[in-house]
Amino acid sequence: MSTHAKRERLLLADLLEAAGPDAPTLCTGWRTRDLAAHVVVRERRPDAAAGTVVPVLKARLDRVQAEFAEKPYEELVQLIRTGPPQLSPFTLKQVDEAANTVEFYVHAEDVRRAQPDWSPRPLDPVFSDALWSRLEKGARLLGRKAPVGLVLRRPNGQTTVAHKGTPVVTVTGEPGELTMFLFGRQDAAKVDLDGDQEAVTRLHEAKQLGI
Repeated sequence: MSTHAKRERLLLADLLEAAGPDAPTLCTGWRTRDLAAHVVVRERRPDAAAGTVVPVLKARLDRVQAEFAEKPYEELVQLIRTGPPQLSPFTLKQVDEAANTVEFYVHAEDVRRAQPDWSPRPLDPVFSDALWSRLEKGARLLGRKAPVGLVLRRPNGQTTVAHKGTPVVTVTGEPGELTMFLFGRQDAAKVDLDGDQEAVTRLHEAKQLGI
């Protein structure tokens, strides 16, 4: 049976293939070619991918990613579709699920939602629950720099605190939409924000959400 990460990987590859190398994405400054290169480098060049979280390695990451972006686009998409090399920890189902489920979901939506005619993708309840579980575990990290107190709320009433503080803004939406919001895609997330209007505006415009 396919895992969530496997399914989102294949969807991402299909979306990138259909969009072509020069389509827009929600990632500022990145076209689809750049996004594809990012995904491949993350899986195949851990020495460079560490630059995502280690500032002194950022220049190396940028250089390696630029080199991969020069490869034939079809090759990049195929590398995403076929998955990581044999000795990569990403080949382990548990690691793949933990590290890639949200990664591939967000990037698939980065491609989909950059199109003017996009509409929300219905998610099955099991996948929605999986995304919510990851939000509960990672909300404090992703929301640590929020400019106001931040609470995430599902339509069924489940809540999790992403950032303690005042005033508090409650963001309500389906887990997939909350995921996009907390990863800094506020403009493309179908959510409702409730709180002091100034705080709502500050949160909606915040650039610090996400990793």
